[in-house]
Amino acid sequence: MPEETVHESRQSRSRQALATYFRRIARALGRGEPVPVDDAGTVTVDPAAKQEVEIELERADGTVHFEVEMEWPEAEGQIDDEAAASKGTFELYADNADEWRWRLVHDNGNIIADGGEGYSDKRDAESGIESVQRNAPGAHVIDVSRDEETPDEGGSNATFELFRDKADDYRWRLRHTNGNVIADGGQGYASKQKAKQGLNSVKSNAPGAAVEEPGDDEAIDEEGEEE
Repeated sequence: MPEETVHESRQSRSRQALATYFRRIARALGRGEPVPVDDAGTVTVDPAAKQEVEIELERADGTVHFEVEMEWPEAEGQIDDEAAASKGTFELYADNADEWRWRLVHDNGNIIADGGEGYSDKRDAESGIESVQRNAPGAHVIDVSRDEETPDEGGSNATFELFRDKADDYRWRLRHTNGNVIADGGQGYASKQKAKQGLNSVKSNAPGAAVEEPGDDEAIDEEGEEE
């Protein structure tokens, strides 16, 4: 059978972003789950229980190549190049004040995250979505009510902050390293566990979620409810 390239990509990554990507792979391997090949998880591979692993480090013409290669019989694993990347959809819409907003809606109809603010420029709202897609999967989770601090190593350029509001409910927000809150859950939870479940849903569903704009017959008011 001739060689077939199922997926190939090339991009520049920071050390931090690379660590986040490898942690996603390691977590999937450890749990026995399909491994995401691309960032969005649209291509996954379920490897055999045991693989041949080749590690190669070489240098040539002023460039260093560090390659890690896994190999196993095709019949002992499975490739999915049409993987369900997400159970959520980003809805990008203009509110009644003609400002652009977004919200992440789960397939079950629940709103699991939103941007928390309106933008005068649609492109800024789109950039907000992209920032959440890029940073949510690898973001550390800290409890600010316990004065926990973000670890220095790993993670992404944002951190999930758990906190208690004035009603003593648990909430979460995703704060970028520049200080801006780029997403929040929009609701309070009775327990920290429920709040963590909410943010973990964003971690897993944001990267591959499609971005859609409601049609003219699906107007959305300022609170994000369909009219």
